[in-house]
Formats: sequence, structure tokens, C-alpha cells
Amino acid sequence: METVAPLRLRPCRARFHSKTRKIVMPASSSGPVLSATELLDRLIAFDTVSAKSNLELIAFVEDYLQAHGIASERVTNEEGTKANLFATIGPDSTGGIGLSGHTDVVPVEGQAWDTDPFKMTAANGLLHGRGTSDMKGFIACVLAHVPAFKARKLTVPIHLLFSYDEEVGCTGVRPMIAEFGRRLVRPRLIVVGEPTSMTVVDAHKGIHAFVTEITGLEAHSSMPQLGVDAILAAGKLVTEIGRIAAELEERADGPRFLPPYTTLNVGKITGGTVLNIIPRNATLEWHFRNVPTTDPEEIPKRVADFAETQLLPDMRMGSPIADIVTRKTNTVPAFQAPAGSEALSLALNLAGQNELFAVCYGTEAGLFENAGCPSIVCGPGDIAQAHKANEFIAEDQLAACSAFLDRLATFAETG
Repeated sequence: METVAPLRLRPCRARFHSKTRKIVMPASSSGPVLSATELLDRLIAFDTVSAKSNLELIAFVEDYLQAHGIASERVTNEEGTKANLFATIGPDSTGGIGLSGHTDVVPVEGQAWDTDPFKMTAANGLLHGRGTSDMKGFIACVLAHVPAFKARKLTVPIHLLFSYDEEVGCTGVRPMIAEFGRRLVRPRLIVVGEPTSMTVVDAHKGIHAFVTEITGLEAHSSMPQLGVDAILAAGKLVTEIGRIAAELEERADGPRFLPPYTTLNVGKITGGTVLNIIPRNATLEWHFRNVPTTDPEEIPKRVADFAETQLLPDMRMGSPIADIVTRKTNTVPAFQAPAGSEALSLALNLAGQNELFAVCYGTEAGLFENAGCPSIVCGPGDIAQAHKANEFIAEDQLAACSAFLDRLATFAETG
């Protein structure tokens, strides 16, 4: 495999505006012209696994934008260890088109990589490295187009929205969305560049995660009548979750999806201490992925009703403090672009397509849509390559994304 050489950016003078907290650049600033492949090489070199900081990558992007005379603004987490970045190219006006990508990637531990996952390598038209497909390839294409966007006489602003912690529940983008209409311009519409092989995706499933904690009563295992077995109760609850899952599979109310129904999964069970003690505690971690037509409140309500009516009466006969408590740990809303969506019609036009697709993985699109920003999902790369060893993106996918962005620039220029 061929290793792509690292890049260096030229320094650029800038001044800091204390009131707006933005970097203000001279109008004549002219930065480096780099290809999407060259930029992807640099982005891959930043280890932005969600458990780590993304600030070095954000600083690199800030410097790159500054070199082109483009102001940007950070929206950080409470600890100041991670940041979203928002930048605008074109007129300082309301609305505009947002190009959104997440900077974090999933871990590589336990995966059998043939190359260094944080050093991009090229072979046979494929670019290998963690995040090439999901989704630094899109970010690289967007950054490569910055000089072209700048050269156009845009009448519609183009906004860059780069977020953190998408891979752990789309949590990072939420503080940035909260600033729309305040510190940040609310985009008129948003393209989320997740890997769709440059097809236009107008729907995806939601993700709803829960932890259920079961409290029983410990006793000697030879005297089970004196205790309340939390693990046995957990098993009954898991069985009920399985029954709900089977019913939703029969319902099949998501024919555009694969599989065409809402799915449930119990991902982790913990509990007990040693073999000869009736277990006092058990914990279930579970989630479901709902098609847009399934009410996300239905499933947790059914689980809670089963616990309240079928499990707790018997458990509390053994111990008045026995309990089953379920709390939601995260929600990524399902996404369905409404008919007549401006984002939908524009994306189909830019992609040169007339077919729409639905996917089962979650994105930030539902959060943007719920915040009043019509959205679609369309980006380079194949989701089948994401989250696995030897992740790659085909170079022709970067070219297809480049053509999409060229057409976007023409639209933003002509309005």
C-alpha cells in the first residue's frame, strides 16, 4: 500500500474580535489549495475516537479556514475538552445551506487491521484508515471545496457544521443546535454527509437506549423463600422484551427499511455476587431502533406496565423495597423528511437522482429536522465499510461528492 505524505499549512495573520469571539481574517487572505485526498490524509491522522478529545483536529480545521479568510466559531462541551465548529462562507445573512459532518470515530481496539488505522494508505483506488468512510471523507471533500466556494459570488451562504460525539449517541451536536438563532445562524436546510454512496436518504430509524435496575433481596441460596431473586426477575423481563420484539416484527410497519420493522436488543446483563447468594441486584441495558411510524413511547410503557403488574406484586411479597426502575439514557430521533421538503428536492437535483432510500442506522438528521432545519442524508462512502477493520473509501466516491459540491456551489451562486 502507498502511504500519503503529510501536509503542512502556511501560517496566516488574524485578529480576535472580543465581542463576537470569532477569528476575523483579512479579506485578501488566500490559503492552500488541497485535494480531498490530501485533506483526508491529515484528518485520518488525528485519533478522534469518541473517548478522546477532537480539539487538535478542530484546531487544524480552524487554521485551514483562517488561511482562506473564513471566520469560525467553536461550541465546546462543558469540560472544554471537545468542540463543534461552525463556519460560514458567503453573505452574512440568515438561512443558507449547512454541510454537516461528525469528527469522531469508533475505536480500533480488538480489530485486525492490516495497516496503521490512523495513517491513511492508498491501494487499488481505495483509501484505508479509520474514519475514511464514516465520515471524514465527507469533511475532506467539503474542506477541499472551500477555495471554490470562496471564489464564487455566493448569494446563498454555505455553512460548515462539524460536530463531536456522534458515535456515542449524537450527543455533541446538540449544544451547537441549541445556539441556532442565537450565536449561530440557523441554516435553511442541511445536508448530513454520512456514507450513503452518494444516494439521497430521506429516512432513518430512531435509537432509544435504556437501563433497567432491578432490586430484590439477598438470602442464602439454600433458603430462596427468604429472598427475592433479582436475576430471575430480569430473565422474565428479557422474555417480555423478546415477546414485544416478535410482535413488532409481525407488525412490519417499516416496509422501506431492512429489516422492515422496529428492532429491540438487550445488549448487557449484570447482577449477583457469588453462586450461593440469592442476587439482590440485576441490571439490563437495552435499546430499540424504531421506524418513524412506531411511537417511541409505546415500548418503554409496555415494559414498565409488565414490570408493575406482572413482576413487582410477587417481588414485594418477599421484600417491600423490591423495585424495578427504568431510565432512558439516550434518544436519537427517527428521521423522515416530509413530502415537499426543500432539502429533499435540492439534494435529488444535486445528486442527479430521482430515487430515495431509507437506512437503519441513526444520524444527526432527525435532530436537525426537529430543530426546524429541513435535512437529508447524502455523502460519500459505504456504510458497510464503517466500524470495521481496514475501513476504506473508494476514490471515485470522493469524486462523486466533489461533483455534488460543485453543483451546490452553482446553486448557492445563482440562488
